[in-house]
Parts: sequence; C-alpha cells; structure tokens
Amino acid sequence: MYAILDIETTGGQFNEEGITEIAIYKYDGHEIVDQFISLINPEIPIQPFVVKLTGINNEMLRSAPKFFEVAKRIIEMTNDCVLVAHNASFDYRILRTEFRRLGYDFNIKTLCTVELSQRLLPEQPSHSLGKLVRALGIPMADRHRASGDAMATVKLFKMLLDKDLEKTITKELIKFEVIKGVSPKLLDIIESLPSKTGIYYIHKEDGTIIFIGQSKNIKKRVNQHFTGITRSSKKIQAEVFTVTFEETGSELIALLKESEEIKKNSPIYNRMARKNTLSWAIYAEKDPNGYLNLKLQKADGRKKEITAFANQQEGKGALNRITVSYQLCPKLTSLSNSKTPCAQHENNQCDGACIGKITPEEYNSRVQVFINKNLFDNKNMIIIDKGRKTGEHSAILIEKGVCKGYAFYDLNYQIINPEILKNILVPIPNNRNTRTYIQGYLRKHRVMKIINF
Repeated sequence: MYAILDIETTGGQFNEEGITEIAIYKYDGHEIVDQFISLINPEIPIQPFVVKLTGINNEMLRSAPKFFEVAKRIIEMTNDCVLVAHNASFDYRILRTEFRRLGYDFNIKTLCTVELSQRLLPEQPSHSLGKLVRALGIPMADRHRASGDAMATVKLFKMLLDKDLEKTITKELIKFEVIKGVSPKLLDIIESLPSKTGIYYIHKEDGTIIFIGQSKNIKKRVNQHFTGITRSSKKIQAEVFTVTFEETGSELIALLKESEEIKKNSPIYNRMARKNTLSWAIYAEKDPNGYLNLKLQKADGRKKEITAFANQQEGKGALNRITVSYQLCPKLTSLSNSKTPCAQHENNQCDGACIGKITPEEYNSRVQVFINKNLFDNKNMIIIDKGRKTGEHSAILIEKGVCKGYAFYDLNYQIINPEILKNILVPIPNNRNTRTYIQGYLRKHRVMKIINF
C-alpha cells in the first residue's frame, strides 16, 4: 500500500517551516482507497512569496486545525504504507519535524517520484512535477495546492508503475511487507484478485517473481495454479508469498506485456513451461503462371513471412479461414494438391484461378489485400481498444511499420498529440513475436477502432 502525499508550507528558514496544507491519497497500486485533505494552522505567518504561489493566506488558516489535531489521522493514513511524493525528502523532512515537535518519532519508508521518473523517463528534459505532467498529458487542477499536486503525483506514479517493466517498485513493496509481517494465505491471495483481463506476477518471500502469466480472468487462472497437480504448480504452491497484478482491459496488451516481461524478469517457472516458439509461417510465392500462392511452411528466417504460428495445425486453421475470407483458391493456398480443378470450383465457391479462368492480376489483387492487411510495412496506425476502467482506452502505436509501444489514456488529446503519445508509451520491442501477436489478434478479434495516419 502507498500513501501518496503533498505538503504546502509557510516557507522560511530550514526546519522552521510550518505546514499550511496536506493531502494524502492511500493507493493500493490500482486505485485510491482512502484520502485525507486539510488546511492546517501553522501558528506562524506565511511568507509573502508563498501566498502568491499557493493562494493560501493567513486569514484562511485562522480557523483551520493545528497539526496536533490532525496528527493521529496522518498516522492512520500512512501506517504500514510506503510514503510516495514528488521530491519525497522534502515532504518527509517536514513531517518528521512536525512530529518531533510533538515528541513522536515519525519513521516510514519513502519513494521519490523525481528519482523514479529520472530512471524510467530518462528522455524527459525536466523532472519537475509541472513540466512532467504537461509532457505526459496528465490533467492537473489546483497547481501548488496540496490536493492538486498529490492527485497529479498519483497519476504520474500510476504511469511509472506501468513503465517499470522489471517490477523493481513492486518487488521493493513486497520486501517491505515481509518486514512488516504481512503473510497472506493462498485463499486470501485468491480473494484479493480481480476476475478481469490482465497480467499477474507470482512472487516468493524476497519479492522475486517466480511466474508471470496473463488471462482474461486473473482470479480464475491463479486459482488453477494453486489447485494444479503438475510439477511446476506444486513448486509454485510451496514458494508463493503473494501475487500482484496489473489490469490491462485489452487482451492484446496483456499478451504483449507477458511476452516482454518474461524476457525482462526470467521467472524460474516460466522457464520450466514449454516455450511457445513460432515455428510455422505463411509465405507468398509466384507460380510459373504468375499467380501468387500462399504456402504454410516451417519458419525460415531468410524469407519474408506474412504471419507466423506456434504449430502446423494452427497455421492450417488460419489458412482455411483466409482462403474463405478472401475468396482464394485452395489449390493456390496449399490446402489441396488435387490435379483436377479444386472442389470449391465445382461448387461455384472458387472462380477458377487454378485452371486459369481468371487472370493472375485479378486473383493476385485479392491475395495482396490479405498481405497488406497483415504486414505492417511502412504503415502508420494506432490500434484503439478497451482500457482498464470506464472512460479509459488503450492504444498501440505502429509507426512506419515499427511497433513503438502501448499506452492507456483518458483524454483524446493524449493520442492526437504525437509528442504526448510518445511520452506516455510503454515501449515494446519491434520483434517477430510482437508483430505476430498483433497480426493474430487483429485477425481473430475486433478492436474498438484503428486510426491510420
């Protein structure tokens, strides 16, 4: 659990400042579960430049509670949490100073979003809160007021969690929970998981990820691990300490995240699982008569494949659907090796390319439609699909045929503005697996829309 906060102060000499406003949002890694926002009477005057900056003046604070009156609520909000703030050392120092005046030693683990953003967003020219949220298209209200700055920090932190592909932040939180003595049972773990689409991480006690998976129903899939009788299931049951998860809304993003994060983290029980290699592929070749033939063959890195499959059976199933959808001839898609005209021609379902009844140009134009739809060569497009919650959408950016990454967004201007979209993207390597996952998904599923540009 995280306590994400912002503090406004009177200004003044080091360690003599007083708090004028505090906002704390308790965040479980997915949503805000509690909040505390209050003006505070610092019992000392506010510096004039601070009044201009925040709009908070001495008159506004006259009837506000003093720090000792809200201290108990602050402890309740931050207990067993990691304190998160933008420039956390400042907020933490101010809080410790106020509690020290009350004779209480306020001690808590902290996480600084300035330092996190420097590590996870190194391309940004500035890591100040105002410039970061502007570059990332994060809406911000009440700048230099505690509630506005703390809410912007929540949204920034959520984005940083998405970009942390090695899960360093989550692993550190689990280590912290171990120190605090929080040890959930398997049933408790299952109950804490959502029945939604996303990716899940099974951790052992030191925070190490031992398995990564994705599912349309996270709770159901993890339950299968915990009740399974295979060797890897038994080992997972013996070693699991907790399970963390990320909802994706989009099944495609869950697939892409799983593939990339398994490579980044190398979980031991993913290595035990059978590797999903794409060993078959469809290629296009012209026959002596000038007709484009689609051929399902063992994958060959020297040839340009249109799309790939895990096995021959999956490839044949796809080739059957492609033949029907694009009105192609089974003899020219390797589905029939008959020496006579194909059966579909006799049933008037094929217009006779196999016996030269239509020209190669007419037939090849249909094959080319399939090829163009499945190859991203030089294409610019954004695949828009469901997000993690109501009002949110997901986007996958393909630019000049290269998959750049994915993002979640609430506001249309975050994807209409190319610079903001690139800033909020979580990068995906543009490799064969990525292209095949996207091609296969678009072939079998509907997405909300595709924007070509």
